[in-house]
Amino acid sequence: MGDPKAFLKIQRQEAGYRPIHERITDFGEVEQTLNTNDRRLQASRCMDCGIPFCHWACPVANKQPEWQDALYRGNWKEAYDVLSSTCDFPEFTGRICPAPCEKSCVLKLSSDEPVTIRENEAAIVEVAFREGYIKAIIPKRNGKKIAIIGAGPAGLTAANRLNHKGYQVTIFDKAEAPGGLLRYGIPNFKLNKNIIDRRMKILKEEGIIFEMGIEIDPQKLPAGFDGYCFCIGAETPRDLTIPGRELKGIHFALDILSQQNRILEGATFSKDKLINAKGKKVLVIGGGDTGSDCIGTSIRQGAESVTQIEIMPQPPVGHNDATPWPQWPLVLKTSTSHEEGCTRRWSLTSNQFIGKNGKVAGVEVEEVEWIPSTNGGRSTMKPTGKTEIIEADLVLLAMGFLKPEIPQFPQNVFLAGDFVSGPSLVVRAMADAKIMVSKVDAFFNK
Repeated sequence: MGDPKAFLKIQRQEAGYRPIHERITDFGEVEQTLNTNDRRLQASRCMDCGIPFCHWACPVANKQPEWQDALYRGNWKEAYDVLSSTCDFPEFTGRICPAPCEKSCVLKLSSDEPVTIRENEAAIVEVAFREGYIKAIIPKRNGKKIAIIGAGPAGLTAANRLNHKGYQVTIFDKAEAPGGLLRYGIPNFKLNKNIIDRRMKILKEEGIIFEMGIEIDPQKLPAGFDGYCFCIGAETPRDLTIPGRELKGIHFALDILSQQNRILEGATFSKDKLINAKGKKVLVIGGGDTGSDCIGTSIRQGAESVTQIEIMPQPPVGHNDATPWPQWPLVLKTSTSHEEGCTRRWSLTSNQFIGKNGKVAGVEVEEVEWIPSTNGGRSTMKPTGKTEIIEADLVLLAMGFLKPEIPQFPQNVFLAGDFVSGPSLVVRAMADAKIMVSKVDAFFNK
């Protein structure tokens, strides 16, 4: 490394976020950036560990020490070349990945100040686009045609890699534009959609064909292809089938998130189809990232108040003995949306929706206790009988998605992403797509 003792002299410096009073008035990205000099100093903090746990923890196997060193030395092109060799779309992961690499950084263990790996990654790819390092490369074709069903993170990763190997790739997706959850599930304040469009332009220039607005029946594969890759994700949201579910004003999280993203792209919706939190008391059921996205979206739409409830107990703050380093720490996470203003509560189960004139007016919740298992298994939930009603005239269900049932496919059909694993991280879907591509290539090169 250029400065092997930098981690002793330089503290972790994050770019931070736009002021709350400013960012809640629009859907622009909330994260800021450091200047070039400070970014290089942050990269210098990498210790070049004998065992790079950051690499071990990264689903796509990024070579963080190598590109941190190149960044510190000011060689941005080398940094991007190393980064893009393992990560197809660092402009996505650099914005939305929860960064398991940072949680496993040795500096996380020793001083709780890991290297700013995710921010550095985003900075590298932005310079690469700005300086013209990223250019369309038309590969030599091998005569094989592959259909990819699903234009989300897994499908796009597979398309990019198969295209570079010489396959003629066509992507089919039922949505009007590519991106999957990147485009229709993640709010613009975390990932502006021009970031997706910029990369899609490159993929099209490289010869990938996009067929949007077409839904493919798994039992009726489109003709004319040698192989097929299904990367359609886990699309069925987990429902809450309790009394009152039929009341108006209860929606799945993705309904409001995807609608808001489409509105920002110019789409319009009739009054009876529009989901909007303006002036409403919003209750978000589910404590994960999707629930957090609902909070930020509701606040920007002008909600009167936002409450988030979670059936599980509140995680520990800062450290959890049950998930020691270098494991992913199950600790309390406070997102930028949480900081913008909401009430958070834990260990609450929902018993019934309360209605008035056919519309939801509240939810009866009950406190629960979690009894640890004596044999190390799953804890048991015990109702306490302590109930109350939380007022709400808009309820958003953010309880995750169900793992899809996979039908039987012919030998020339390959699968990847959440369609196989069930709901997971974007970066894991990308990693799974890389494995699938190797299987596809092996199949056609026996």
